[in-house]
Amino acid sequence: MKMRARKMAGAFTLLEIMVAMFLFSLVVAAVYSSWTAIVRGSQTGLKAAAEVQRSRVAIRTIEQALTSARAFSADIDYYTFDSENGDEAYLSFVAKLPDSFPRSGRFEPYDVRRVTFAVERGDTGNDLVLRQTPLLMDMDIDEKEHPIVLAKNIKKFELAFWDAKKEDWMDEWADTNQLPAMVKVSLEFGGKDAQSKPREEVTRVVALPAIMVPPAWQVPGARPGAAPPGVIRPPQHQAR
Repeated sequence: MKMRARKMAGAFTLLEIMVAMFLFSLVVAAVYSSWTAIVRGSQTGLKAAAEVQRSRVAIRTIEQALTSARAFSADIDYYTFDSENGDEAYLSFVAKLPDSFPRSGRFEPYDVRRVTFAVERGDTGNDLVLRQTPLLMDMDIDEKEHPIVLAKNIKKFELAFWDAKKEDWMDEWADTNQLPAMVKVSLEFGGKDAQSKPREEVTRVVALPAIMVPPAWQVPGARPGAAPPGVIRPPQHQAR
């Protein structure tokens, strides 16, 4: 009898085992919940950081292009400055782009290119895309169908132009044969759906080259009608 009592005293009852398993489950659930929260927080932080970086890249690319804008009065038909606000906003102009500009390696040696920033419908909302093509050349299929996506989930891409005569900002630039003195660019980013709270709006004011380049300045010692630097003019437009 004493030996049997000792064996029962050293064993666990079913109730004790169930209580231990329950407590162990609580500990595992708590650890799993904490780990899940950490992972989600890390993913959210990384996503937010990526979105901030992409917004900086987008606005920086627009600034870089605008400060490189060019217009030559002898060939003004090729250097029009076009823009439109609204749901399908876009901005298109010619610029002499640096080597650091996106996809510059693809277009070597043509650094004078027309760049177009446009809002287009993407998979998860409106995207801000960039297309470019060398001056006097047609846009190839790859650039047309696969532009650079500068930013996703664009809620607003708004442009304003400084009118020196009126000394005020205009939301439309009708004088497409002239460069505005300054351009105000506003970008607003948001979530994938209409209920998502939009992020803070990013606005930049960019000063453009102040004057139209006259024919005498296009090439030192150039004769009237000569093609500007970096531009290959079709035979029918060459000076005789």
